[in-house]
Amino acid sequence: MTAQSTPSQDILDVLIVGAGLSGIGAACYLKRYQPSKRFQVLEARNDLGGTWDLFRYPGIRSDSDLYTFGFEFKPWKDEKAIADASAIMSYLRETVTEHQIDRHIRYGQRVIAADWRSECGWWEVQVEDAATGQRSIQRCRWLFSAGGYYRYDQGFSPAFDGIERFQGQVIHPQRWPESLDYAGKRVLVIGSGATAVTLVPAMADKAAHVTMLQRTPSYVIPLPAKDPIALLLRKLLPEQTAYSIVRYKNARVALALWRFCQRFPNAARRIIRFINARALPKDYPVDVHFNPPYNPWDQRLCVVPDSDLFRALGSGKASIVTDQIDRFTEQGVRLKSGVVLEADIVITATGLNVQVFGGVQLSRDGQPIAWNETVAYKGMMLSGIPNFAFAVGYTNASWTLKVSLLCEHFCRLLGYMDDHGHAVCEPKAPAGMPTRPLLDFGAGYVQRVLANLPRQGPGMPWVMSMDYFKDVKLLRKGPVADACLTFSAAPAEQAVAGVASSGESAASK
Repeated sequence: MTAQSTPSQDILDVLIVGAGLSGIGAACYLKRYQPSKRFQVLEARNDLGGTWDLFRYPGIRSDSDLYTFGFEFKPWKDEKAIADASAIMSYLRETVTEHQIDRHIRYGQRVIAADWRSECGWWEVQVEDAATGQRSIQRCRWLFSAGGYYRYDQGFSPAFDGIERFQGQVIHPQRWPESLDYAGKRVLVIGSGATAVTLVPAMADKAAHVTMLQRTPSYVIPLPAKDPIALLLRKLLPEQTAYSIVRYKNARVALALWRFCQRFPNAARRIIRFINARALPKDYPVDVHFNPPYNPWDQRLCVVPDSDLFRALGSGKASIVTDQIDRFTEQGVRLKSGVVLEADIVITATGLNVQVFGGVQLSRDGQPIAWNETVAYKGMMLSGIPNFAFAVGYTNASWTLKVSLLCEHFCRLLGYMDDHGHAVCEPKAPAGMPTRPLLDFGAGYVQRVLANLPRQGPGMPWVMSMDYFKDVKLLRKGPVADACLTFSAAPAEQAVAGVASSGESAASK
């Protein structure tokens, strides 16, 4: 299908891909700090929220406190610090309304590809209407990728031998059926990550029994659903002041925990085991089900609010089995140990499929860009790609802490370019600079695609920093320009007009 070109006067200053947490944040920062910029948000789905609209399984909630997961400019007012999806969606809708982002969002618009036109100084973005399949071209000076890091249309499910023989239901959490009735049924949850530890206690009250089957244990730590210090400060101080203090406090605590685990992994392991043992029934086999073979924070820790998982295990309504699947049977799953776990419903909470920058194929003057040949600059741009920015959060702390700083720095960059008469900005990595994988993170969904991701360098500004307070110095307080960024003015107006005219003629043929 031939894409229809938009008129040249419809060139946007910024096109944001995705109306989830990152995209909404980017739009709000543009409204606050660059109010003269013309921008639009394209969202492939029919509603905002991204992850928080997509997942509908029981108990879906954040695994970060909302004082750091929320936006810096909008205080979190709910009593619960670890909040469920409905509360997060309400928060996002309030944000969109308060900052008048509604009119900038176009739903049902999937970005397929984008080509940087050097002779014009703009991106030509191919957009598909999800309802009609009609494709069009949208031009923009800057392309901002806020499409998340995983595929929304399918999750990761290993190939299980004999799964077609199973006579019950098999469900992946990304495709949760709204009408699922699990009351009085035996539920088997395969997995040990954040989704699994959320599902087990959420389903235990209604199900006959819930079993969590894990091949490898995860580190699980309980946290109070409510932050008592936050609730106290909200009574004593102005709302924004209290929120800022709690945000700073929680960011410091999270970073200190991560650093402690990195520096003293054996001590951290013992402390987590002690906490687990105290929360579980006496003589519970902690070392069988809560003793991962890796160090704390080699993968993300699983948070359980108010010890809900441990309470479900203690009540007898739920259990954990640590073993490997041999094959599915008509009634359930046979394990390598020979044990058969019978079930009416099997939930494959087995992970995500990572998708780089929302699956958008980028090219430069018609030549496709290979992500693994680029290097991340300040964790928000890529070497060799002009006027392209992206939002990726922390793996060791709240996602939004990083995204907020990136969006703020992006607005500073736009202001710098306006002040100096620049229209094009491109990071250029030093020749011969050694590189390494983008993320030092052991999660399976990362390891499966690591070879295809952009790279990072040995030091700033070419590293994906996981330290919020270092990033505050770099992104909020540090200079915008440095030797690794090249700036240039817009191409000559006459050349741009000629290319635009020929592009429109070609599109109409």
